[in-house]
Amino acid sequence: MALRLLYLIFLRLVGLLVLLGRSSASKDVELLVLRHEVAVLRRGNPKPPLDWAARAVFAALVRLLPKTLRTHRLVTPGTVLRWHRRLVAAKWTYPHRHGRPPVDDAIAGLIERMARENHSWGYKRIQGELLKLGHRVGSSTIRRILKRARVPPAPDRHTDTTWRQFLRTQASTMLVCDFFHVDCALTLKRIYVFFVLEVGSRYVHVLGMTTNPDGRWTTQQIRNLVLDLGDRVDEFRFPIRDRAGQFTASFDAVLADGGIETIRIPPRCPRANGYAERFVLTARTELTDRMLIRNERHLHAVGFDIAGGHATRIQ
Repeated sequence: MALRLLYLIFLRLVGLLVLLGRSSASKDVELLVLRHEVAVLRRGNPKPPLDWAARAVFAALVRLLPKTLRTHRLVTPGTVLRWHRRLVAAKWTYPHRHGRPPVDDAIAGLIERMARENHSWGYKRIQGELLKLGHRVGSSTIRRILKRARVPPAPDRHTDTTWRQFLRTQASTMLVCDFFHVDCALTLKRIYVFFVLEVGSRYVHVLGMTTNPDGRWTTQQIRNLVLDLGDRVDEFRFPIRDRAGQFTASFDAVLADGGIETIRIPPRCPRANGYAERFVLTARTELTDRMLIRNERHLHAVGFDIAGGHATRIQ
């Protein structure tokens, strides 16, 4: 902008030198034309916007006019004084040093994360947790940060549960179990593999393999699973199974002793047990359909690969 001001001053000086070589009659005619142009422009835009360089040139040239002509200019004495006050205010502006220091962006992000991940935490609770970490922040500041981030207060956040959160919470308490079979290449013997999948973590337990999956064998496998889970058995509420004859009343009784209520899918509805069917598809496409299983011993050797390294027991 300073360069622009120098450029405008240079133009006015060149214009003054040009005017010195002209006659008074041509100057009078030019003045009449310019006055008419200014009058026409004022009709459409009585107050055109000016930058500070143009204002400075106007203020300097207006002082050379007679007093009677100054009131008819775009720039009045009051305007010149207002520009001067604005320049003085801009020069003597000091930073505001009173009040609380601003909150660091990292702490503001931590406050927002605490509020989003803990729906029941209010402003006071977040303030206490920050104090444990060595950050002293007022509750009103926390409220202002969360309001700016459009995070509602604790009661609204506690009830504002999305479908994704609801379904994930339900899935973490569910188990699915089923069989899939493998036909041996040499003996043509059919081997049944019994597995249980944790829906929440997709953790697969390959419980056993047999050629005769009767009710007693299946009950023993699920009893072994309950023993292996230990205290984690309380995390699960609903195992989902089909209506196959291998799942007898004793099978459900073992789970009921651990506080787990068995849910049976409707007849001929494999999609109701979709998680188990999806694992069977993965086991077939990634392993059993890519190689020939010679016998039961060979299937035992590759059994851990079926579960992707997550098998807990193979008998």
